[in-house]
Amino acid sequence: MKKLYFAFAIVLSLLASGCSDDNVAGKKPAAAPKAHLQTTTIEARPVEQLIKLPAQLAAYQEVSIFPKVNGYVNTVSVDIGSHVKAGQLLMVLEDPELIQAVVQAREKYAQALSQYTISRENYQRLLEASATPGAISPMDLATAKAKAEADSALSNSEKASWQAQVAMKDYLQVTAPFTGVITTRNVHPGALVDATNKSVPMLELKQLDHLRLQVDIPEATAATLRNNDTLSFFLSALPGQRQTARISRKSDNINLQFRSERVEADIYNKDNWLSPGMYADVVFDSKGTLGALSVPTSAVVTSTERKYVIVIRDGRTVKVDVTTGNENHDRVEIIGAIHAGEKVVAPANDEIKEGIFAGT
Repeated sequence: MKKLYFAFAIVLSLLASGCSDDNVAGKKPAAAPKAHLQTTTIEARPVEQLIKLPAQLAAYQEVSIFPKVNGYVNTVSVDIGSHVKAGQLLMVLEDPELIQAVVQAREKYAQALSQYTISRENYQRLLEASATPGAISPMDLATAKAKAEADSALSNSEKASWQAQVAMKDYLQVTAPFTGVITTRNVHPGALVDATNKSVPMLELKQLDHLRLQVDIPEATAATLRNNDTLSFFLSALPGQRQTARISRKSDNINLQFRSERVEADIYNKDNWLSPGMYADVVFDSKGTLGALSVPTSAVVTSTERKYVIVIRDGRTVKVDVTTGNENHDRVEIIGAIHAGEKVVAPANDEIKEGIFAGT
């Protein structure tokens, strides 16, 4: 009896299982709800962005000092690190041949001046005598006048030659063109310097109390900056110290290799804490590109092949390629075949296909 009961239970179980499977097999699975896409509007609004760029300090004025004339170094009054004033004597050179050339030029000028003096006096006396009719031949008077003029020209030429030699002699004394510090010294007393050798300077002088903060800014960002805009900068030599400066000048020229524009700010270094060549990080707020269009950052899709936004046009989703500009934590500038006021999908992703738009 128990065996019959057990077999009957198995049969009922199998029948119930078959019915369940038939129901499942005959029932269609429930369709997943179709996702509704959210949209936002493209706005004509630039995006401000905090930008950090590498920069450096440079001397406001710097010069490499080469010899103007050949000669031997007599004395050097300065060394590396010497602070000098404008016009201060730095070096004295010796050139005996140049000294002799100055003396010879002066004697030639004195001789020519004496000859001109005689010719002029002779012409003046003939001119006075010509007042008496028949006393002086007109040809003799004209010849005397021409002789005086020629001697005058020769005298002026010899004077100019003498003055040129004197000017060259003055180059034997090397003076500082501006106030600064000597940063390089390559010569010592007794060395022969050559005016034609421009490879190694005798001295290098840099201005320290006035420096240039130089930074190369990408062209798209540089177009938004103006003179007197404020820059903040940090120096690696002075960690943690935030300093500010105003833009003093822009080069108005784009570097074709790096697509950037040189911008400078004046830094006044009264206490000489700063030095040319120091590395700096410049930080400033970019005001964004004038007339730029922007969308939330989630509206831009970046794949391995392209960067695009999904625009809603005529009830369909259309992928439009774009390039991006300034970007902050929630918005990004976009450039492409788009217009302000158009709707785009946001958030968007690469799984959204082009087709009929089903939005909210």
